[in-house]
Amino acid sequence: MRPADVPSVGGTHVETWSSAQFLAHLDDAMRIYVEAMRYPNHTGTQRAVSARKHAGLSGFACRAAVTEDGELVGFGYGYTTRPGQWWHDLVRRALVREGSESWLENAFELSELHVLPGYQGSGIGRQVLAELAGSLPHTAMLLSTPDSDTRAFRLYRDTGFVDLARNYLFPGDGRPFAVLGARLPLLVKPG
Repeated sequence: MRPADVPSVGGTHVETWSSAQFLAHLDDAMRIYVEAMRYPNHTGTQRAVSARKHAGLSGFACRAAVTEDGELVGFGYGYTTRPGQWWHDLVRRALVREGSESWLENAFELSELHVLPGYQGSGIGRQVLAELAGSLPHTAMLLSTPDSDTRAFRLYRDTGFVDLARNYLFPGDGRPFAVLGARLPLLVKPG
């Protein structure tokens, strides 16, 4: 059951954005990132530097949840993960220890998936994830998420993601993260 103050997913739609469209809305996306992750505001400015680089990587794909009046309320993007990329190389070392490094072959790295807190719980994240994953030519999708019982973690579990590494510490963030993977197509149930 949805709380009365959470907008219905019916008031939004998901759009496919090119890298140019994503970059044109980068400030709004980083505001959502900061609010959803509860990071200090300066973190969005720092993350925007990486996001600009990501938009130019091979296999970049983005979906945006937009309200009827054009407000961005959620987004997800990623790209083909390859050796030499920061996340890929860190995660490969973690997965070698876990015996799961084969997951990195022909995989899409879901770099970001965020929904404004006031819109969370309405199915927007599930819809963005499903539409993004449904468009991919890859055999797997990988991601990292804070290693705690959050809505996002439950969404990933519900759509078929499994543990690849737990309690992983990325440089620059003191919180433990879980590295998760799912074979494509995703297991997507109505939210």
